[in-house]
Amino acid sequence: MLFLGANGCTFAAQKAKKSMKKNSIVAAASLLLVLAACKESGEQFQVKGHIAEAADKVLYFEAAALDGIQVLDSAKLDKQGAFSFKHKRPDGPDFYRLRIGGQVVNLGVDSTEVITVEGKLPSLATGYTVSGSVESEKIKELSAKQMALQEQIRQLAARQLPIGDFRDSVDRMVEAYKQQICREYIYSNPRSGYAYYALFQRINGGLLFNPEVASREDVRAFGAVATSWDMYYPHSLRTVNLHNIAMRSMKNTRKPVATPIPEELVREVTLLDLALPDLRGATRRLTDLKGKVVLLDFTVYQNQASPARNIALRELYNKYATQGLEIYQVAFDADEHFWKTSADNLPWICVRDADGASATTYRVTSLPTYFLIDRGNGLYKRSSDIKDAQQLEAEIQKLLRG
Repeated sequence: MLFLGANGCTFAAQKAKKSMKKNSIVAAASLLLVLAACKESGEQFQVKGHIAEAADKVLYFEAAALDGIQVLDSAKLDKQGAFSFKHKRPDGPDFYRLRIGGQVVNLGVDSTEVITVEGKLPSLATGYTVSGSVESEKIKELSAKQMALQEQIRQLAARQLPIGDFRDSVDRMVEAYKQQICREYIYSNPRSGYAYYALFQRINGGLLFNPEVASREDVRAFGAVATSWDMYYPHSLRTVNLHNIAMRSMKNTRKPVATPIPEELVREVTLLDLALPDLRGATRRLTDLKGKVVLLDFTVYQNQASPARNIALRELYNKYATQGLEIYQVAFDADEHFWKTSADNLPWICVRDADGASATTYRVTSLPTYFLIDRGNGLYKRSSDIKDAQQLEAEIQKLLRG
């Protein structure tokens, strides 16, 4: 049986390669076994540690899946309380937990980390320490803040205030808490597992951020995390689920209003207008670009592929801007400072959509997505209709000549 860490894998593989000179068939088989074992161990994460005062108790290692809690493994603890569990690494950030009876430790995993948990009964859920995982450390912080807020609400209820005063006080406390969570955990790193975890915290049995009866700020928070997860973890089931929730919550905040549109505007404008702030706070309207060929681009600068993509767009812009091409680039980055820093040296129109409303307007379901708009403000084609960069350039040339 092979028990190899990273250095052990390297050493064993090198040794197997050297032995191939002596016995190529046996050595080759040995090398394959070593590499397979290294690959298997490299695709796993580990949760280990000690739970004191828990002799003869059963510790469960569970996955907090979208469809409910799933038991992955268990161990009966001895007097030392030592435990160790291993599991295949998830496709994206995901959530697990350790449980003894009603005592639960929530964990976040996004790689092949080794997470160490130390605690004791009966205060495991509140008194544990965790190391080796930033995700798990942040989730512990969130859980502690959530429990502290819940305790403040309980103490307030014990004062037996008039119901109206009580509700107003609770609303103020919850709103202040939400602003803190958005600032410190969601907008600071929307691609993280703890940002996702923060969205689904519960206070008094209800969701802190309600995706069904959503306020504008709730929509913005969901949209920020959903957009980042779309970019970084497109194959995760949580990404699909989060994207659907975010899109549904955006629709819930925008009720259609039956406002008559002057006939002359219907004839003149054939696209839905956008009016968003640029880097200096000036409102830039999409329809003001009538007379130019416009590439309307929806993107996220925090995507790892964004710099290379913008280099390609710059080549197009430098080549055709003098002929009438303009780029109107809408960014969905939650971090405004990062957006401004990234877009500061770009020569085209850069705007930011803080709440993601334009994604619903243009039915953007994945990023990046772009549209071509002709000189008459008419939608011409979207990126799904254009197979490659060569066709895009050809379509731009066609519209510029038209």
